[in-house]
Amino acid sequence: MQTLSVARRFCGPARSANGGYFAGLIATFVGNTLRVRIVKPPPLDTLLSVVERGEGTLEIQGGEGVIAQAQPARLELAIPPPPSYVEAVEASRRCEGFREHAFPTCFVCGPRRPRGDGMRIFAGPIPERRMVAAPWVLDASLDGGDGKVRPEIMSAALDCPGYFAAAMHGRLMLLGEITVHVNRLVHVDESCTVIGWPMGANGRKHETGTAVFDGEGELCAAARSVWIEPRNVATSP
Repeated sequence: MQTLSVARRFCGPARSANGGYFAGLIATFVGNTLRVRIVKPPPLDTLLSVVERGEGTLEIQGGEGVIAQAQPARLELAIPPPPSYVEAVEASRRCEGFREHAFPTCFVCGPRRPRGDGMRIFAGPIPERRMVAAPWVLDASLDGGDGKVRPEIMSAALDCPGYFAAAMHGRLMLLGEITVHVNRLVHVDESCTVIGWPMGANGRKHETGTAVFDGEGELCAAARSVWIEPRNVATSP
């Protein structure tokens, strides 16, 4: 039986994994586009079992039962054109997370994570385009060994901008489902732009799209996500 474990560095909330990173880690077992549904907060520094359920479907299990379910999927997404890198930098300065952040040590968007540790993708609004955007300056510590970032890092980059695209007035939401498709891995010396945009809501569920573009405006990866407003909004450090 195959296993996986998420190192503490890759947290979202302080005590569980960043959902996009976790989903990307699952996808490395099959090398295909997967729809990953997160059932319970993925624990950190914990050995989890990867169970094959047939036809490419996987189930991630821990001591408390099923943590996530994944199945092959096709990403269908209308992706808007990206803003310029300069526009993304300006938008990033308006990121809501600088004023209030439920998980300030999140690996992807946590403002308390220093350079060389967190990804520091701070997506801020571009209201006239109904999107959020941020620059992503890739750090050498994310090198997968060939000068490019690992697939799970690409998936992580597509997580939090979706939250900021859907969140209103700093409301708490957690990633419930994400489908990621990676066109190509980016190099650690590239400066990329990440965007997110809302795609609708139904009660406590919010759907968003996210995408990563390189410095030439080429699409490198995209994702479709479902965010859930929990009934119990209390958070823990």
